[in-house]
Amino acid sequence: MPNRRPKTRIQQKNSEAILEAALEVFSQAGFRGATLDQIAERAGLSKPNLLYYFPSKEAIHAELIKGLLQVWLDPLRALDAGGDPLAEILGYMRRKLELSRDFPRESRLFANEVLQGAPRVEGALQEELKPLVDEKAAVIGAWVQAGRLAPVDPHHLIFSIWATTQHYADFDVQVRAVLGPGHDPFAEAERFLTTLYTGSLCPRG
Repeated sequence: MPNRRPKTRIQQKNSEAILEAALEVFSQAGFRGATLDQIAERAGLSKPNLLYYFPSKEAIHAELIKGLLQVWLDPLRALDAGGDPLAEILGYMRRKLELSRDFPRESRLFANEVLQGAPRVEGALQEELKPLVDEKAAVIGAWVQAGRLAPVDPHHLIFSIWATTQHYADFDVQVRAVLGPGHDPFAEAERFLTTLYTGSLCPRG
């Protein structure tokens, strides 16, 4: 089968415009609420032109999720078994917080998908996310066994980091409404979470 010809500059530009528009629409309306008409309008293209690049709403969503999952997993991949345990975990927490700050729409897109039962990413969760989490949980468990961290359930520690960092993207409006003006939620969250995880993970004595 011959290789597909590389995209021209205009094709690449239009593909990127469609994905950017779709990210905005999906993150606001969810998969079910989003329509091809909404995506095409936001991308500045006609619906037939959009369908030239992507055959369906499902195809656009799949492309977004595929790229997002890799970005989402990179911070956990970077957790180094040879590093200092507390520094590695705090580094992971900070990287996740930075993702929530810099990619809030992507976070909401993923959250919406999971809240719907993950029908379009369940395979990736089982084939990519679970093995990676299990691998890093084993690293954390080994640190606990060696007395380098306080006793903690490794999987639930990872879940707690997801919850305490992604919250600032998924519930951004709520966070800012409660804090009011003059606050930097992410800087304040980093200081608080650093204190929280340092206090709970340092070995006793």
